[in-house]
Amino acid sequence: MNTSRFSNETPRTKKYALFAGIAGAHVLLLAACSTSDSEQPMVAERVTSIDVEEAPLSYAPPPAEMAADMAVAPSIYAPPVIVPTDPGRERYDAKDVSSVKIASAEPVSTFSVDVDTGAYANTRRFLTQGMAPPAGAVRTEEMINYFRYDYDKPTNRSQPFTVNTDVAKTPWNDDTYLMRIGLRGYDIDRSERPAANLVFLMDVSGSMDDPDKLPLVKTALSGLAGELSSKDRVSIVVYAGAAGLVLEPTSDIRKIRSALKQLSAGGSTAGGAGIELAYNIAEDNFIKGGVNRVILATDGDFNVGVSSQDALVELIEKKRESGITLTTLGFGSGNYNEAMMEQIANHGNGNYAYIDSALEAKKVLGDEMSSTLFTIAKDVKIQVEFNPAVVGQYRLVGYENRILREEDFNNDTVDAGDIGAGHQVTAIYEIVPAGMKGWISPRRYEEQSKSASKQRMSEAAHIKLRYKLPNGSKSRLIDTIVTAGELRNARAPRGDFAFAASVAAFGQILRGDELMMNFDHNDVEALAGRQSNYWRQEFLQLNEVAGAMKGG
Repeated sequence: MNTSRFSNETPRTKKYALFAGIAGAHVLLLAACSTSDSEQPMVAERVTSIDVEEAPLSYAPPPAEMAADMAVAPSIYAPPVIVPTDPGRERYDAKDVSSVKIASAEPVSTFSVDVDTGAYANTRRFLTQGMAPPAGAVRTEEMINYFRYDYDKPTNRSQPFTVNTDVAKTPWNDDTYLMRIGLRGYDIDRSERPAANLVFLMDVSGSMDDPDKLPLVKTALSGLAGELSSKDRVSIVVYAGAAGLVLEPTSDIRKIRSALKQLSAGGSTAGGAGIELAYNIAEDNFIKGGVNRVILATDGDFNVGVSSQDALVELIEKKRESGITLTTLGFGSGNYNEAMMEQIANHGNGNYAYIDSALEAKKVLGDEMSSTLFTIAKDVKIQVEFNPAVVGQYRLVGYENRILREEDFNNDTVDAGDIGAGHQVTAIYEIVPAGMKGWISPRRYEEQSKSASKQRMSEAAHIKLRYKLPNGSKSRLIDTIVTAGELRNARAPRGDFAFAASVAAFGQILRGDELMMNFDHNDVEALAGRQSNYWRQEFLQLNEVAGAMKGG
């Protein structure tokens, strides 16, 4: 790589340095106008860390005249009470639960893969705070894809992921079956990772001045910096009332962490200007054959300049043509704009995660960094054609905002989801065999199954996948068959499948799905079974909390 691109002598860098100084001055002025004298400006010379210790609980004895009237009781521990916070102006792009399809009328189902996990972490935040999440905040596919499953690894890299299928009886409906499709991308070792050109785009506006926002952002990105190597480059762009470059491209971890420590919050939110500048920096330092990505960390509360979701999506779609991808990391509560965060990541050929704790930051940006940053397949689409002679009705569990038209599957100009190294994608269909009682009553004049479908009575479904290699423009096709015998021989789900089904049920219950047949949180717990993995154990605890709120 030509290191002269990072020299302080380049005209473009001088321009950014000048712009950064001007922008920084505007930001400092805005911060000074909007904060008290005791508050820090946006970029401080030094930030002193403060250790906050939890005050010990104390107990004052009652007056002597009351003590005699009080019965003696054994000492008990009363845990602290968590007061639920109002979600306030939080925004979600709610979709109705997927509708049931009649296979003879609509045999084909097409959708884009989704590797986002933000909905699960955000749902966890609500439950931890003692609130049921809004139905619009729950996307069942992101709940399922938060966890890893025992899918076969690719044996070589000629095909970037494996396709796994299995069928089981539905735990909540005796008349239906679950068909699971699982993809697993190949892993890469640390030594194999291509060089990365990363631009940290950080919201330092006044709305980020909460403990679960900017301080957590700095912790998250500082942790990511520690995972990078000497061949990687990090730039830092910040925005409040204006946008500016506060750190030129560097691989020096100490410089990155020092720049992060100096940031503080204040001012309005010019997010659109920040995105423009971040992409410009990424383009100027583009690494051919490497990873070129903007990582946006914000609560999504844009209120200056380009701020509408549609306008931001249009801006991101233009920028993605440069080969630079976008990861969005959501933080905070009260004014959180999840609808915008999820959508711009989708249109930026990237992924979206919600960071509710330092532990989640480590999971997303440390343990799963390769999945988060390094794309191995792009525009991945799934199309399932059901045989009406074998399958009467079906529905896709989740993926409501990833549905594509049938003709989009073969159209290589239609954007779809990307898969990173080691990523997994799971999709579950609930299906009713032909001739069995389904959700929709038989139609009087419904056309009988065509002869072609009867001739293929051994096939229940034909699954096709299209994908492009990271630098490719023409898609490749993979297909596989789910046999009718898999339905006839299906048993109750076990192991990994049982756990995936339990998470699917958990998400659908939170969404208020009326086809869950009174399946409740106690049933979810029984289906999931005992777990030894930390994240799965946490799921069981969250399910218990959700059940207590609903009374079952």
